[in-house]
Amino acid sequence: GGWLLLQNCHLGLEFLSELMDTITTTESVSEGFRTWITTEAHPDFPINLLQSSIKFTNEPPQGVKAGLKRTYSAVTQDHLEVSNMPQWKPLLYAVAFLHTTVQERRKFGPLGWNIPYEFNHADFTASVQFVQNHLDDMDIKRGVNWSCVRYMLGEVQYGGRVTDDLDKALLNTYARVWFGEHMFSENFCFYKDYVIPKGKTVEDYLQYIEQLPVIDTPEVFGLHPNADITYQTNLANETLSTIVSIQPKDSSTGGGETREAVVQRLADEMLEKLPPDYNPHEVKAQLQKMGAFQPINIFLHQEIDRMQHVISRVRTTLTDLKLAIDGTIIMSEELQDALDNMYDARIPKLWFRISWESTTLGFWFTELLERNQQFSSWLQDGRPNQFWMTGFFNPQGFLTAMRQETTRMNLAKGWALDSVVLQNEVTKMMKEDVAGPPPADIGGVYIHGLFLEGAGWDRKNSKLVESAPKV
Repeated sequence: GGWLLLQNCHLGLEFLSELMDTITTTESVSEGFRTWITTEAHPDFPINLLQSSIKFTNEPPQGVKAGLKRTYSAVTQDHLEVSNMPQWKPLLYAVAFLHTTVQERRKFGPLGWNIPYEFNHADFTASVQFVQNHLDDMDIKRGVNWSCVRYMLGEVQYGGRVTDDLDKALLNTYARVWFGEHMFSENFCFYKDYVIPKGKTVEDYLQYIEQLPVIDTPEVFGLHPNADITYQTNLANETLSTIVSIQPKDSSTGGGETREAVVQRLADEMLEKLPPDYNPHEVKAQLQKMGAFQPINIFLHQEIDRMQHVISRVRTTLTDLKLAIDGTIIMSEELQDALDNMYDARIPKLWFRISWESTTLGFWFTELLERNQQFSSWLQDGRPNQFWMTGFFNPQGFLTAMRQETTRMNLAKGWALDSVVLQNEVTKMMKEDVAGPPPADIGGVYIHGLFLEGAGWDRKNSKLVESAPKV
């Protein structure tokens, strides 16, 4: 009649099938017995166990109001009065606001954090405990050591999870702007109408929090208002994608064309347009002519290898899919996924894992042809005068190779790879105007294919401008 607690079961998926068999085959089970499983979401979690369980999810609430309300609902009056220092209550509220902010920014994706960190309540608890200890040990004459507080919040308590340099800079900016003597002044606010309330009881704080807006503007978190457009667009796309994915997958029984026939016709069209395989001997011979050991040519070889992998995988999948539709071979799970996604104009998972992001299958396949065209032309006709940089699998590798070549060309001048830095200049030329590589005394390469998000480019004055007119 006891309870069995199994934690972090996503780390032991193989055992879960054994657990399911044990529970279902046991003849007599006490009515008081329960198995409690904790796990992160995982695509390989046994679906039978999931369907036979009662699911309970614990996620951070959406919005500043909901986040602060949840935090202060767990704060007791004794906790609020644990310190006699006047800085305690404002600091507690500020840490709670910071905790809500770092969690809320995750919904904006890369606009919020470059890496989606799993901030949780333990971070808040540890931060509050640090603030309490700091105030208990504080010299009243010297006051709060703000450098210490900012370091602990931005580098240790929350910053300990952060691995990206820009994310770390953002977190330290929050700590610097929100934590200091200025936070006790009458004019201080996190954002207009988002201030630190002056309350004596938990109820006072909850009453203030209740007055906050239900929906927050992204500016509360230091983001541009357009960030909400991106979030809402992604949310709508995810919702529609989920709706499409759960549609019935049965073949059509009416007079219309069946799903299998539609996908088979599409597979025929794609196979007809798919580029031929690269001949490794011809690739090696062409690279030898161009200088096989030049860094950029080594980079080209690596890109061709990856493109060949994509072409081979696409050709194999389409060929097998046609055979499976005809009944010649068994329809595997991967082929079924390819059939379902191709019918919905989406990229099969098998292809997406080894390629690039794209909105639809049509755009993805067009980009495959264009990427391959750049590589095959480069291989046959020699190094181009300009490069479609966003058509590479590893654009960072291209920049590294270019730095290596430029350094070797200037060894006589005492150049060293570690000291060479990249410098970008936006020219006024269009793609059609480029007749040759950059001048030898300047070096480098011409690239195109970059795009701006949230801004435009003034070609006449060579500067960034607003992407839309101000109203």
